[in-house]
Amino acid sequence: MPSRGARSSGDRGQLAIEFAGTVPLILLLVAAVWECVLIGYAFSLAGNAADEAARVGAVSGEAACAAAAARHIGAAWTMDPPDCGASGDIYKARVTLNLPILVPGLDIGVPITGEGGSSKEEEED
Repeated sequence: MPSRGARSSGDRGQLAIEFAGTVPLILLLVAAVWECVLIGYAFSLAGNAADEAARVGAVSGEAACAAAAARHIGAAWTMDPPDCGASGDIYKARVTLNLPILVPGLDIGVPITGEGGSSKEEEED
């Protein structure tokens, strides 16, 4: 009768095989979660840049709107030129970022759009 602490020789290496089999799945899951975080951050970043661009554009015009949008987007993100312009009494801005894959800068060409608006104001002299 084997002692309590004795191991069966048929189970040697079982843990290593199971670990090697699950590591790729775990890494794939981590990459998928990270991609979801990047997508959420891109939506937040585009929305914030559009809001800030609309506020500046409502006072200073289209050129300032585009500059404000670019100022609120980091250099690692690829952004299409913002669409700024008045629509009645509202100044609107639309910022489009390209969806990154795993890191900002490596995009797959899928657009993420943020829109913002602000009431038009006249600059005081």
